[in-house]
Amino acid sequence: MHVWFYYSDTAGVYNGLWTYPYQMNTVIPVSFSLDASLIPITFMLLYQWIINHHKNYYLYTTALCLFLAFIFKPLLEMLGFSQLHEWVTYGHLFVFYISVMLLSKWITNLFLYFEKQH
Repeated sequence: MHVWFYYSDTAGVYNGLWTYPYQMNTVIPVSFSLDASLIPITFMLLYQWIINHHKNYYLYTTALCLFLAFIFKPLLEMLGFSQLHEWVTYGHLFVFYISVMLLSKWITNLFLYFEKQH
């Protein structure tokens, strides 16, 4: 997950869709700590909890995507830690989070399938 988030966040920054006014590192112009650790780790911890408690993956991760897109990111923007530009809305961020969540789940399922076949 963190690879998808890092590459897409980098593409968004370079294409002027969003920026991060405060940088810990001037070499990497993206929010590395947010998109390479906090958000992916949150998804991974939720995934482990879902597997251990036999819950519906799609329901709980959709709820996390809703939280991240419509509560967490607006809070970061309100605090001045991120800025959306041009035509990007929180709805677009939600679709992005859902896409990453689905792609990651399908890749995980593919690896689990190959593991069972071996």
